[in-house]
Formats: sequence, C-alpha cells, structure tokens
Amino acid sequence: MGALIYLDNAATTLRKPPEVKRAVMWAMEHCANPGRGGHRAAELAQEQVYRTRTRAAHFFDTKPEQVCFTMNATHGLNIAIRSLVGPGDRVVISGLEHNAVTRPLHAIGAQISVVKAPLFDAGAWAEAFRAALKPGTKAVVVNHVSNVFGCVLPLAQIARMCREANVPLIVDASQSAGILPISMTELGAAFLAAPGHKGLMGPQGTGLLLCGMEAQPLLYGGTGSMSESQRMPDFLPDRLEAGTLNVPGLCGLGAAFQHLAALPPHSTAARERELVRGLAARLEAVGAKVFSGPGQAGVLSFLLPQLDCEEAAQMLSQRGIALRAGLHCAPLAHQTGNTLKTGTIRASLSSYTTKQELDAFIHAVAELTG
Repeated sequence: MGALIYLDNAATTLRKPPEVKRAVMWAMEHCANPGRGGHRAAELAQEQVYRTRTRAAHFFDTKPEQVCFTMNATHGLNIAIRSLVGPGDRVVISGLEHNAVTRPLHAIGAQISVVKAPLFDAGAWAEAFRAALKPGTKAVVVNHVSNVFGCVLPLAQIARMCREANVPLIVDASQSAGILPISMTELGAAFLAAPGHKGLMGPQGTGLLLCGMEAQPLLYGGTGSMSESQRMPDFLPDRLEAGTLNVPGLCGLGAAFQHLAALPPHSTAARERELVRGLAARLEAVGAKVFSGPGQAGVLSFLLPQLDCEEAAQMLSQRGIALRAGLHCAPLAHQTGNTLKTGTIRASLSSYTTKQELDAFIHAVAELTG
C-alpha cells in the first residue's frame, strides 16, 4: 500500500504546516502555566497565548478580549447556547445542524424550530429563515457550512435578518473557519464557535469562542485573576477560561494563524471549490450518486450503487484512502438531504489535497463500481 490519501479533513486536518509542529514542540520545552507565576517560563507562556489571541482577533475582525479559547467548537457552542437559551425558549436552527448544537438544545429543553430548504439553494434558505424569525425567538443557531454536504448557508443575509429582528445569532464555523472569510464586526453575531484543528490547521484540543456579548461560564475554577473572589471574573476572556490552557496547542494555533494570514485572500476556498467541482463530476462519471451544487465548499457526500456506505468506505480504506461514512454526527442534516436511512460517504479536502491524490481516489472508486 502506498501513502495514505487523506480525504477526511472535515473531521480534522491531518497534514499541518511545518511551523505548527515546530511551535508545539517549542512550547513544550519553554512554556509553563500562563498567569500562574512571575517567573520567566510563566511569562513566556502568557506572551505566547496573548500573541495567538491577537492573531485570532485580527483574523476574524474582532477584539483580542473577545477571543476565548476552548477545547473545540463543541465546547464553545455549549457555552454560547447555555448563555442565551433556557428551558422552553424558542430557538431557530437550520436543518443542517450538528449534534454539537442539537444535543445541548434538547438537554436544556428548548423549543426547537428547524428551518429546511433544498440543499445548495441559498435563496431558499434565506427566505426560510426570514419566515421562521417570529416574535419571541430567543436565539438563532446556524452552521456556516454543512459538515455533511458542504453547502454554504447565506450567513451574511441571516445575520442581517437577526440584527433587524434583534435576535442573537450563534454561528457554528466548524467547516468554514480558516477557509471562508469571516468578520465578526460585519456579522454582529452574539457568538461564533470554531475548532482549531480543521480549516485553521492547528492542533487538536484547541478552539475559539468569539464573543459579541456577555457569556456565562460553563466551567468554574482558577483563572489566575481575582483569586480572592469565589465568583468567576466578570470580564472576558478570563470569565470563560477556567483551568490551565492548552499552551502547546495554542502556540501551534498561533503559528497556524500566521501561516493562513500569509496566503493570498480567498485562495484556499477557491482551490477547494475547484477541486470539489471536478471531483463531483468525476464521481458521477463512474456511477456514484453525488450531492453537489452551487457554491459548495470542500466537503462532498456521495453514495455508490449496490454498496452500503460504511462497507464502501472500508473497502476504500483498504486501498489506502481515508474517508468518513455514516451520519457524521449530523442526523438532522441527513433528514434534510433524505439520506437518513443510508448515510453517505464523505470526502473532505484541504489545501494539502493534490490532483494526483484525487486521480488515485477516482481510480479506486471506479474499481468498486465497475
């Protein structure tokens, strides 16, 4: 078997920029616990964490103090949802949401209103959200890009509707952060959650919650500030960052932000869209049922005739191709796409995906369908 052809970047990017790995190793040798001492190793950790915070703020067009570090996007979404939603509150969500959104809402006992529209029809999604924004809506939660189908929701339009209706907006940017442009200032969102380990190209165990309003802590504990009080600090980011931060991970994430900032604007999104359009056409040519459409990001779901999706993915894995199959932790999206009974096979690209890898992938699929 040759080198692994990795097409599971919607779960996590496997190939990272070299400087990310170097930053993680450097931090493990030089950094202690930020805010927990006046010695040089603690001060160095504090400096590096703040550097990552300022780079993130610049990248997302917000202020450093509004950047709160989390373990992942799920962690951030739980903080955001629990800061805004209580039992019985009406919450509007898209029919493409991940369990990281739906499970917290069900656990709280929220009244969930699901917006549905045809996949890849941005205009229809915008109109469906407009109709759903009724008086009494406590919050809107929407993912920017579907982790199952790669369709991009009209986030700017939805954000404008929320501002006009004075309804707080929570954005799940798990599949768009680092790929599509995002400005917190322009969106005016209450919260935006993103993982560090996907499109941002950072290490696992890192994430961001960008806060446009006050937030309630999910965890309580030491922050290195206001230690005399038994209440969590009333200011960000300390209010949401109890306990020791993942300093090596955040140093790696800081290096990833520096890497992304040096790329030509929109280059990653443009390349992924070009690759995914070609991939969709080639999969259809070898007999696959493909879910694709206008404006698709670098996530593509498909099915192979006469093969269970997980069986097919396993057969491709034996040929050295890493995909994901099943429901992808998003059964609601599969209800919308009418694939709940079958699931899908998902190929997800990154800036490291090559045309040669996709050639080999198509060849392997053709062997299964031929």
